[in-house]
Amino acid sequence: MFTRLFFRLIFVVALVLALPAARPALAQTAPTPHPAFNVTVTGHGRPVILIPGLTCPGAVWDETVARYRGQYQCHVVSLAGFGGVGPQQPVPAHLLQDTRDQLLAYIKAQKLRRPVIIGHSLGGFLALWMAATDPTAVGPLEIVDSLPFISAVQNPAATAELARPQAEQLRQQVSQGHLTLTARRQMSAGMVTDSARITQLTRWSQGSDPATVAQAMYDMYTTDLRADVARIKQPVLVLGSWAGYKQYGSTKESVRATFTQQYAQLPQARIELSEAGRHFLMYDDTAWFFAQTDAFLRQRAVAVK
Repeated sequence: MFTRLFFRLIFVVALVLALPAARPALAQTAPTPHPAFNVTVTGHGRPVILIPGLTCPGAVWDETVARYRGQYQCHVVSLAGFGGVGPQQPVPAHLLQDTRDQLLAYIKAQKLRRPVIIGHSLGGFLALWMAATDPTAVGPLEIVDSLPFISAVQNPAATAELARPQAEQLRQQVSQGHLTLTARRQMSAGMVTDSARITQLTRWSQGSDPATVAQAMYDMYTTDLRADVARIKQPVLVLGSWAGYKQYGSTKESVRATFTQQYAQLPQARIELSEAGRHFLMYDDTAWFFAQTDAFLRQRAVAVK
């Protein structure tokens, strides 16, 4: 039951957005030639790159930035085509690969020394892909409710090639951009528990470019990082959700088994599951999310990188 629901949840994330909170003071938009995203830089200290999930702009991290900008230099990414950010025209055929490469180029251009990367959902997937592609460029990773190969959640034996037909069908459906407000709100309720956040998630749905969302989903569903993550040597914290599936019969153990299987080639990854949070853990289980992040950033293996 968990696998089917998780698959549906990630589809939902592609269709609804989070309403941005107030922007942090003293934020500056970094000039960059990278068309796949823009970056807002706030704070001082060791660099931390924060990457949002499908359809979410960087504002999804506002509360996180407010907590850490006094100790860290926060580079908040907003992906083109998501949450009111103008899309690339035309949408690249290899959107996520291009985004991965441009994020690595951004790190080099800004002379960031092995920055910590925190990524939610699609942002976590990109963080894993960046680290597997160039392990020396990035530092420790915090992956928030994301997996190396979403298509294998339903079938662990799935391959990228086998996933293509369903991914293509999904791409065609999402690119049409048709979903009622009521349906969006119902879907939002599967990702967060707070009613105000449900409203926020629903309201931002009109700010995303359907063609960009569709291509991003296709790329993620047809990219298998389960073996590639073996190249990652830095510390990795994986934060997962399971509470949203409890009513359907899933257990914490069954959900953990899925995460453990997906991250089998990354033995140094520490997997922690929230007792209460749904997909947007930083919204839904904020105290737990911050406690986990605080402890991770204080670890000697992370702090000295």
